[in-house]
Amino acid sequence: MQEMERKLLELKDTSELMMDLAYSSLLYNNHDIAEEVIFLEGMMDELGNEIQKMVIDQSSQGGDVMKSLVVLRLQMAMEEIADAAASIADVVLRGVPQHPVVQMSLRDADVVISRAAVAEGSDLAGRTLGDVKLSSISGMFAIAIKRGKKYIFGPSRTTRVEAGDMIIARGPEDGEKYFAQLASGDERVPSE
Repeated sequence: MQEMERKLLELKDTSELMMDLAYSSLLYNNHDIAEEVIFLEGMMDELGNEIQKMVIDQSSQGGDVMKSLVVLRLQMAMEEIADAAASIADVVLRGVPQHPVVQMSLRDADVVISRAAVAEGSDLAGRTLGDVKLSSISGMFAIAIKRGKKYIFGPSRTTRVEAGDMIIARGPEDGEKYFAQLASGDERVPSE
């Protein structure tokens, strides 16, 4: 995969994650998740600038101008999605009260998005998501892992979790507490 294609895919994945997190932060008035959205928005700006520079370089070297235009339009559209997510998160961070109709419409969702830091002593540390069967035992499905300043989007069952990782997961509200306790090491993965 070319570098530009990889960056566009990362831009798309990040904007999708941002919308999920923004709605979740609004639904549960969760400042931590709202702050994560704002952090991701900064990453999106940097990534967008990198893509724009690549497009300009390719076009100036005789690249396909129409293809470059399409790439720029995609990049700008995904950044608009990211900006909208950041605006939603900003409502939470500013403490703006929600209208009851908005709250009722958001509450219809049966799914929560949660994040949990993996502690050194956690059963998750050093194992793959498939090894621990995270989604089977907690109901929470990992949608991203933040490792330092990098994100692993759509981690698979072969993705290894490390101590210090932040797992962002989606699932039923009743699985959220157990998921957090697994990550912290307060709960153990059941033996087979």
